[in-house]
Amino acid sequence: MHHPTDPSAARTGRHAFAALIVANLFLALGPWMVRLADVGPVAAGFWRLALAVPLLLLLARPGAGGRVRSEWGLLALIVLGGLFFAADLAAWHYGILRTKLANATLFGNSSSFLFALYGFIMVRTLPKPMQAGAFALAIIGTALMLGNSYELSPRHFAGDLFAILAGFFYFLYLVVIDRARKRLGPMQVLALATTAGALPMLLFALALGETVMPGDWTSLVFLSLSSQVIGQGLLVYAMGHLSPVVVGIALLTQPAVTALIGWLAYDERLSATDIFGALLICAALVLIRLPGRESKAE
Repeated sequence: MHHPTDPSAARTGRHAFAALIVANLFLALGPWMVRLADVGPVAAGFWRLALAVPLLLLLARPGAGGRVRSEWGLLALIVLGGLFFAADLAAWHYGILRTKLANATLFGNSSSFLFALYGFIMVRTLPKPMQAGAFALAIIGTALMLGNSYELSPRHFAGDLFAILAGFFYFLYLVVIDRARKRLGPMQVLALATTAGALPMLLFALALGETVMPGDWTSLVFLSLSSQVIGQGLLVYAMGHLSPVVVGIALLTQPAVTALIGWLAYDERLSATDIFGALLICAALVLIRLPGRESKAE
């Protein structure tokens, strides 16, 4: 955690919010790339991690920047985070095939609300009016965006359950990363977590009998670079400088960007309600960053 009186921390963290927004733009490309891949959805998650490992380890090497500490407890915590992330990807990708995309998006993003609530619990205080207003706008905006296409049905139950499970695992991953970033640089944290999650993802894919080896690597390489290296890289960096409340609300921009991709790539039309919901999420981001905005030190 940085302190306001530390000039170097202030300099390194001044672009954290912009990095967080860009991170969500790249992370939102993930479902599109999974859809384009010619391997199973869990296998796509494996390649997302495995292809990123060499580059992340290179970026995380001593002398490449960032803080380096060799503490076994910390390393074990980050490995656990990697396992949570692997479980999140496997459950969510598996659930996508068994429920509507809107259901999977809604339940998968439950981690955003949980992580924001975790932020309030950590500072042991009720949300300020500005924070509560931003949180409410984000919830309403998400509900409006997904309300038209969301559908509860017995035939979707298994997929919904896996999507809910994915959201919970991603919340646990975010908590681990938030704690680890207080003691280690972003690339070191991400490289360790990504490496730890790759093998379990491969085992999941093989257990499900999925096609693992692709005929075309294009979408998988793009998935790895965009979602894991750039998206997660910027997210983990930002989490070292912003509170869980800000991060949690910002994560809700992903459904809006995914909807925009669906419109541009697949002609999935956006209704007036969808657009209004997206605008409310944008308003929540503005509100959370108005004067009096919180910082990690609050």
